[in-house]
Amino acid sequence: MTGFRDQDLSGSRFERVNLRDSTFSRVDLTGAELRASDFDDATIRGTSLHRTRLLGVELLDVEIYGELQNLQVNGVDIGPLVEAELNRRMPERAKMHPADADGFREAWTILERLWADTVARAHTFPEDALHRNVNDEWSLIQTLRHLNFATDAWVGRMILGNPSPWHPLDLPWEEAPGWEGIPWNREARPPLDEVLKIRTDRQTMVREVLASLTDDQLASPVSQTAPGWPVLENFPFKECLHIVLTEEWEHRLYAERDLTLLETTP
Repeated sequence: MTGFRDQDLSGSRFERVNLRDSTFSRVDLTGAELRASDFDDATIRGTSLHRTRLLGVELLDVEIYGELQNLQVNGVDIGPLVEAELNRRMPERAKMHPADADGFREAWTILERLWADTVARAHTFPEDALHRNVNDEWSLIQTLRHLNFATDAWVGRMILGNPSPWHPLDLPWEEAPGWEGIPWNREARPPLDEVLKIRTDRQTMVREVLASLTDDQLASPVSQTAPGWPVLENFPFKECLHIVLTEEWEHRLYAERDLTLLETTP
């Protein structure tokens, strides 16, 4: 097996090359051109496909989970169609994009209620099952650790201005580049109750921010330039909260999906 690591292969040409079962991690394919290539049974995870064009392709039995904007299929922008269908199936989902302070408070109340049901369901599983990775996705406990990280990043660091709000069990996303001073222990196996105690503190932090939130605050910018992540100047206050709502909503759906698989998979 040939291995390529930390090499610059810009401008390379691969023709009649067999890359079956290969693994690509942190690979830059910007500007690449793929012709007559076979991606059957491939998994593409955490990948940027901005401005990608797929022409003359066959997409059969394909699953796509991600953010869809300006995605045209056979000349039709399917993003709005997908959004409308998801909102029809889950009416509360439409409330995850609020425009004013009261809307954010309502959205957070919905999320706390939904997550309380998910956590109650999780408590019916043996602890070991909550550390199991289903279909190479995060375990439920890893998902909760990631939400703690997201709240620390976008509320603790960006909104409240704490340059280092991290708990040692915080878990960044899988493809994160890694930063000095930010914890990232993917292999940790803390008990559910320990992670939930941290999560309760983070939920309280968000609730307190929302309790005094005004529409003027939502329209204001926030900045954080201290080393770490995120590092942003004049970033919309409202967008920080939108990111947290999206993370909470989507990861609860992942958690429910994986709990169902745990119930049906030996």
